[in-house]
Amino acid sequence: MAIVSIKQRLPTSDAPSGPPRTRRIATRAGWSLTEYLCTAGPHDRSFEERHHEVSMALVTHGTFHYRTSTGGGILYPGAFLLGNPDTCYECGHEHSHGDRCLALSVTHDLFAEIASGASSADRCRFRRAILPAVSDLAPISVSLRRATESATPLALEELVFTTIETVVRAVGTNHSSPRRARPMTMKKMSTVFDYIDAHLRDGLDLGNLSALVALSKYHFLRSFKQECGMTPHQYILGRRLRAAAFALRTTDAAVARIAFDQGFGDLSTFNHTFRRVMGVTPKAYRSNP
Repeated sequence: MAIVSIKQRLPTSDAPSGPPRTRRIATRAGWSLTEYLCTAGPHDRSFEERHHEVSMALVTHGTFHYRTSTGGGILYPGAFLLGNPDTCYECGHEHSHGDRCLALSVTHDLFAEIASGASSADRCRFRRAILPAVSDLAPISVSLRRATESATPLALEELVFTTIETVVRAVGTNHSSPRRARPMTMKKMSTVFDYIDAHLRDGLDLGNLSALVALSKYHFLRSFKQECGMTPHQYILGRRLRAAAFALRTTDAAVARIAFDQGFGDLSTFNHTFRRVMGVTPKAYRSNP
């Protein structure tokens, strides 16, 4: 089954970025999962492509813009790109360099079957282009990222079906949709995301984040929420929790060390927050892969 490419090689007026590196993770009847590593940057022009099937792509690294008939905006780690079959879209990196995504391509029939069971409403087509990195998605995002390295065929297919259900339910809730970003705002938000990634373990506050883009704290808070669909605190907390969850499943480090390494000030706060978002304690999460 052919899969739609979330990233294609972008024409450039400077040094070429080269084609994206791809890793086919799995292909089954009705779906396929592929990892894309894009190295495009500001010198690479974006151009229009087409989704041939239902597309859901989890961003695991980097930022880029995405536009399609249902909207558009900035995509960032933890957010999902959403695409409907036979619709055009555009991706680009006017103000950033590269990204990594896990792209799930699903036939309309399979998507409709799963979506009809996940919601009483008609969810056979997405009505938005981007799903913010809300806390509801944290467990499935971590599981999907880890499954690409070590999962049995049965476990992976179950996870794919669960991912579709989770995304459909999240789309149906009242999460704020990112608005179509203006070029200057997109440049500023890309700078902020890069800074957060580099300083995720450090103390981050509205003062140092707003200073990066020369905005008042209030204006920065409002702009971030409008463009990204969530507040800076919600985004940073989600990033830290996903990083901690991934470390719990992939390392033998003590829970306390993981909590502190990911920027949590104390263990009790980490334990409480982790259980609220992930549904289990950190120790239970580690012992039940």
